[in-house]
Amino acid sequence: MDSASVDASRDAERMNTFLVHAGRGPQEPGQSLNPVIAPASTFHAGGQWNYARFGSPGAEQVEELIGGIEGGSALVFASGMAAASAVLDLIPAGGTIVIASGAYNGVTARARQLSDLGRLHVREVDSTKLSEVEHGCIGADVLWLESITNPMLHVPNLSRCIEIAHAHQVLTVVDNTLATPLNVQPLGMGADIVMHSITKSLAGHSDLLMGALVTTQSSLWERLLGIRTLAGATASAFDCYLASRGMRTFVLRFTRMQESARTLAGHLAGHAAIRAVHYPDMGSVVSIEMAGGVSAAEAVCKRTRLWIAATSLGGVESLAERRRQSPIESPTVPEDLVRLSVGIESVADLWADIQTVLDDLT
Repeated sequence: MDSASVDASRDAERMNTFLVHAGRGPQEPGQSLNPVIAPASTFHAGGQWNYARFGSPGAEQVEELIGGIEGGSALVFASGMAAASAVLDLIPAGGTIVIASGAYNGVTARARQLSDLGRLHVREVDSTKLSEVEHGCIGADVLWLESITNPMLHVPNLSRCIEIAHAHQVLTVVDNTLATPLNVQPLGMGADIVMHSITKSLAGHSDLLMGALVTTQSSLWERLLGIRTLAGATASAFDCYLASRGMRTFVLRFTRMQESARTLAGHLAGHAAIRAVHYPDMGSVVSIEMAGGVSAAEAVCKRTRLWIAATSLGGVESLAERRRQSPIESPTVPEDLVRLSVGIESVADLWADIQTVLDDLT
């Protein structure tokens, strides 16, 4: 890891500069300014590349970017769930994962599926309660945390959770997708692995699936590379190009989205149609619970014009989704909760749009 990468993970302005210039290749006369897409599955023998399942130029470019802003060495995967599954594959047969209750439903569902198969054991804990984390880590193998939980937007004391896990020799993984490295750097707190759904805010244009794992431990990186290679969970050349292009503007996009989310959270908190607002003062997602129940939540998703009724988050467009419509969503998530992913549109326009629907509901 070079000093520029380390610095990039500590300061937003330097992070912005790093993302614009890193991963472009040699600056030579006549060379393309942007990285060239290499749609190849196989390469001439004797060079850096061999077969795309083991690694590729496009993957390395994205890994340089995400590793630089998280302060570690990265591996990219075909999706966020592919990255999460690689972590689950680290757990020995019959081992135990401790997972934050209300964490992203896909990860929880996959862990439960493996539990049903007898592959591993799952303990769910409230990650905001250190006593539960402490008890859960006894005899466990992996602690899975989120820097901001999705979709309830709870913020655990990451540094203390990591300390507790390490005291019990438990590998600690932090999904940093919602907070992003602009707000939280888990590796600097001692986390063993940071996970990202690059699909979301980092790439930011709702046009690809990609995940990443980042670590400072070379032996752990090698193990994860082996899992990715044998599982075939590699990202395509074109998706790597889209990801690196999207990450060039990450700091600018996310800064605006976060500022807008703060503004909207304040407006929403004062409206009679809303029972509760969840916003941890960072990130681009706001979750609201509707005073009028499920029908009111559905109305917000269906009757707004600028807020698109769709799943996912972190893109340039604003999205609204009633999360419990998913059959695998945690029952701890209220039926009337709407997750709002704030995009880059005018915050005044976004507020006017949703305010019209909220006013009609009161």
